Amino acid sequence: MESYKHILLAADFSEHGETVAQRAKDLAEKYQAKLSIVHVMDNLLITDAAYGSTIPFDLDLTAELMAAAKKRLAALAEKLNIAEDSRYMETGSPKLEIIRVAEENKVDLIVVGSHGRHGFALLLGSTANGVLHHALCDVLAVRLHDE
Repeated sequence: MESYKHILLAADFSEHGETVAQRAKDLAEKYQAKLSIVHVMDNLLITDAAYGSTIPFDLDLTAELMAAAKKRLAALAEKLNIAEDSRYMETGSPKLEIIRVAEENKVDLIVVGSHGRHGFALLLGSTANGVLHHALCDVLAVRLHDE
């Protein structure tokens, strides 16, 4: 088996994001692989506490949320020493955009967090599940436990 050469971290800025980011960084160091990062802002997003709560209501919410997400992405990328040309901020369906970015950049491993939900919660749609079943490369779903 060949070692990984390009790893893509799918960042969602959740409370467990640091765990997933550290796993991706550790793997990149172990395999001496390039590490890239992607964050996808869902088209249906109205508001999300992950981007901060300091958004004035008289401004364009989409632009403000995008700016806040870009700041969070840049901060995480800096912490992980990810070059600017390896940072991707996208809008759309998270699973589709993660897969598209991976394919366009010849990624051979996607690292994503997974809460391991079952039943009805899984039917509502899981980004990790969608990426796992549709990506053309390997996918590592880092198991996240709700406290």
